[in-house]
Amino acid sequence: MQQRKVAKATARVSSANTYEAIARELHGLKEREWSAAYAGKWLRMSEANLFPYIGPLPLDSITPPLILDTLRRVEKQGKRETAHSLRQYAGQTFRYAIATGRATADPTAPLKDALQAVLVRHMAAVLTPKQAGQLLRDMEIYNGSPVTREALLLSALTFQRPGEIRQMEWAELDFDNALWTIPAVKMKRTKQAKMSGRPHYVPLSPQAVKSLQRLKPLTGHHKYVFPSLLGEGRRMSENTVNTALRRMGYDNETMTAHGFRAMARTLIVENLNVAPDVIEAQLAHGKSGPLGMAYDRAEFMTQRRKMMNEWADYLDKLRQGADVVPLRA
Repeated sequence: MQQRKVAKATARVSSANTYEAIARELHGLKEREWSAAYAGKWLRMSEANLFPYIGPLPLDSITPPLILDTLRRVEKQGKRETAHSLRQYAGQTFRYAIATGRATADPTAPLKDALQAVLVRHMAAVLTPKQAGQLLRDMEIYNGSPVTREALLLSALTFQRPGEIRQMEWAELDFDNALWTIPAVKMKRTKQAKMSGRPHYVPLSPQAVKSLQRLKPLTGHHKYVFPSLLGEGRRMSENTVNTALRRMGYDNETMTAHGFRAMARTLIVENLNVAPDVIEAQLAHGKSGPLGMAYDRAEFMTQRRKMMNEWADYLDKLRQGADVVPLRA
């Protein structure tokens, strides 16, 4: 009778200490602080690739080779990046189990160099003045929707992320001060930074203001500057700008909607003699360290406004075919 009681108690503890049970517990704990997209992806990928194989096992029975075999199944499907993400998720689960006294080691630690490397592929972009000039001329004669044409132009003039362009609202635009204020919740940030961070300010060049003024009669009665054609209250599809580029003859290996950021970053550094820190501030790239959040503060606005005006004038010259001489090697 005593042995049966011990066996039942052991079974209860083991079932509570399975990989899936601990992983779901961790997910429930972190769901509030993780972004909705990350939390959803974390659980969805775990359910599809980890739980079916190691989910029912007690943590103390899971070894590095067993996890590696599970990750190899994903690699064989050509999903290298997914395999690395799953190793990260499993590591988070085991470290949580160690912290709560239910595991003594993290078997994912030795696997860092056992997986195939992820081949990083940068977003395609035109990066020379000649290519940029031709792109701008092609945009000028684009025969699709005039709203899409202005989306292309504002992508070049403001070089903000495609999602931020698509989510631009008329209420965020201050024409008197030529300023676009993007709320923190729309920025690519951590969940905490989205909730409590400062907005991102985008000075608008005269050319950008004129583009928006051309849009006002077309979409000014909507919430979004670039509304969807599928219904009121929805924004432009994420594929619209990329589809327009394809119609203009730019394939996915040549230029993408995200490529306008790389184009601006490269050409401004090489031709406009602007400090890299000012460009990074306008790109809203985060930086670690005590000065990391200083990028968005008021002392940068003068430099950023000057840069945005110079950039717009530079694009005009490229579109007109002017021979622009770089100001710095």
